Amino acid sequence: MEMAMTTQKKLWIGLSILVILTPIGLILPELLGAGGAWGEWGADELEKMLGYLPEGMRQTIDRWRAPMPDYATGEHGMGRLSAEYILSAIIGVGLCAGAVFLLMKLLGKKERDDS
Repeated sequence: MEMAMTTQKKLWIGLSILVILTPIGLILPELLGAGGAWGEWGADELEKMLGYLPEGMRQTIDRWRAPMPDYATGEHGMGRLSAEYILSAIIGVGLCAGAVFLLMKLLGKKERDDS
């Protein structure tokens, strides 16, 4: 007997694949000699690459601090960095899934109370 795969199971498989692929932004630049992780440039790196720092970025640079700054510092090798990126992705997916689950419970309860 063949069991059909549910949409939820497909979603979790897709998310798992994306979590595993998370370090690709680290690995490819390393293999190609392109510098740090793509898209994770700091203001100083952007200024070096562009020759200037956009004024809007300069004005807002201190308004946001990452919840886990420098979680992957580059001092431990590619294997450890990849594991840190995957762990970070797992935490992010878990927090998002937990928030959606909680929201569904709260909205579902309200909907049942209204009927």
